[in-house]
Amino acid sequence: MKALIQRVTEASVTIAGETVSSIHSGLVVLLGVEKEDSSVDVDKLLHKVSHYRIFSDDDDKMNLNVQQVNGSLLIVSQFTLAAETKKGLRPGFSTAAVPAVAEALYEEFVSKAKNQGISVGTGQFGADMKVALINDGPVTFWLSS
Repeated sequence: MKALIQRVTEASVTIAGETVSSIHSGLVVLLGVEKEDSSVDVDKLLHKVSHYRIFSDDDDKMNLNVQQVNGSLLIVSQFTLAAETKKGLRPGFSTAAVPAVAEALYEEFVSKAKNQGISVGTGQFGADMKVALINDGPVTFWLSS
């Protein structure tokens, strides 16, 4: 399981011209699910995302996590993160989980994030989404389970 996280001052997801979700300060989490992923990967990656210290403390050091700053998560399914890109000029997707499995693990990730008391917005699994954000910093990290 992979996540590209971006610290943002605001972000939103629009589908067919309608904004379906938005957040203010927090993290955009683009989530990719691979064939071998399971609930164990959900737990590991969610722990890392929710505890990753990339928000500034009073000394302007990256020392606080999203929960400590009362930030939100905007979690968006991102099939293309599971792409194989080492060879050639076209991505391959043989390592991506099948849609039914990927959607179940995505929904589990979202549900468990909400259960931690984090304010969560989402995209819509499998939809053609437009994601708008203001990357704060810019601060972007690639995490994996």
